[in-house]
Amino acid sequence: MALGIALKKSPTDLPNADLAFGLFQREQRSLFGEILDWMLTPLLLLWPLSLALTWWVAQGIAAKPYDRALEYNLRVMAPLVKFDQRTVTFTLTREAQDLMRTDDSDLIYYQVLGPQGTAIAGESDFPIPAGNVAPNIGMPQLRDDVIRGQTVRVAYMWVQATDSAGPLALLQVAETLEKRSTLATEIIKGVMVPQFIILPLAVLLVWLALVRGIRPLNRLEQRIRARKPNDLSPLDDSYVPQEVAPLVQSTNDLLERLTLSLTTQRRFLADAAHQLKTPLAGLRMQADLAQRERDPQDLLLALTQIARSSVRATHTVNQLLALAKAESTGRTLPTLKVDLAKVTVEVMQDCVPRAIEKGIDIGYEGPDSLPPECLMEGNATLLRELVRNLTDNAINYTPSGGMVTIRLLVDPFSHVLVLQVEDNGPGIPADERSLVLQPFYRSLGTNVDGSGLGLAIVQEIAQQMQAVIEMSDASANRKPPGLLVTVRFPAPAPQTELAHHP
Repeated sequence: MALGIALKKSPTDLPNADLAFGLFQREQRSLFGEILDWMLTPLLLLWPLSLALTWWVAQGIAAKPYDRALEYNLRVMAPLVKFDQRTVTFTLTREAQDLMRTDDSDLIYYQVLGPQGTAIAGESDFPIPAGNVAPNIGMPQLRDDVIRGQTVRVAYMWVQATDSAGPLALLQVAETLEKRSTLATEIIKGVMVPQFIILPLAVLLVWLALVRGIRPLNRLEQRIRARKPNDLSPLDDSYVPQEVAPLVQSTNDLLERLTLSLTTQRRFLADAAHQLKTPLAGLRMQADLAQRERDPQDLLLALTQIARSSVRATHTVNQLLALAKAESTGRTLPTLKVDLAKVTVEVMQDCVPRAIEKGIDIGYEGPDSLPPECLMEGNATLLRELVRNLTDNAINYTPSGGMVTIRLLVDPFSHVLVLQVEDNGPGIPADERSLVLQPFYRSLGTNVDGSGLGLAIVQEIAQQMQAVIEMSDASANRKPPGLLVTVRFPAPAPQTELAHHP
């Protein structure tokens, strides 16, 4: 198919020529037209070749009967050549001569040459065979030649007396090619005329076959267009051709992922609205109470409650934003070589004032920095958010006078990094450890304020980093058992070793 090229101009008319640009854009190609082109183009190209081959074959077919007639005339005339000692004579009656020249279409020539090349009978300007040799005595031979400006077919034969030592005579009979051309033309007409009818019929049949072949695609397109905007059910692939089935399957996979994404979005929005409704309702109630209070002490208490509710609402909003960032933009954020040890130390230092305020002993066990071969590919912002949520979760659930320990373990051989956050809080039952990784899920039996998003954020970021999260009791023999959260990061990609020059 011919492809048009369109120049796409800038939507704004800028005076500066450096800012004006165009994009060459191809027209959308037609699958029907392209298949039709690839099917008909070879057919149309082969048709002239078929004409040439047919003409060549027809020439051979038309020549055979007339060649046999020439050979027959030659054999009939051969006995008329008489040998007398060293002389050769040829006698052809007038009637025979007239008979040979009565052909309405072609002219017939003949010649008899003696041993010395002298013309005994017939045409004197008759060309002789190339080389003037007699390889096969008594065997007719054929060649093409020219007599008086006309192309002729020549049958010639060397004739010798019964005595093998006798003289030789050359007998030649020639005929113009008019009848042969006429017969070849008739053969061509007989073959080609039906092709002029068959060729358009073949084009029509190819077109109809293509129309029928792409009809399932048209039906598929109509079914998709007829769907309602909220209909994300899988497409039925039982009526599509085998070649289109992978496309339908891929579309169904996309619809399934889209359905899952929309379901997650709806659930997230519903849960987020529910989580924000409670602190906002508390803020409104506290504000109404503060408006009615006349006692300064009660008013101060109400304002303190308003401040706490606003802090909880702000924390919930921040965690919702962090979760949305981890889910939607985690894969597109820039990744660099990150020192997880430095990130962990920075987060712990930020959490120290909060831990001291609650009376919790917080500590770090691990290196202050990592060697270059242990640096991991990741996003520092997301890694910091992961460590921060693990630490905040441990501080929230650890009672006053408790202990929170952050560990960073490094395998010196595989360079695998393992981050552990341990507390001596109430812990999480084994049957709920997979549930707390879901957004807005909170373990029963705890009186700690929270949004239920901290571990969900950790889970999402870990998936972005291809890390594995494990939860277990910090101490099985202790009551409460506490919680140990382990995040195992994959080994960093091997670095190319630099050659050492002396």
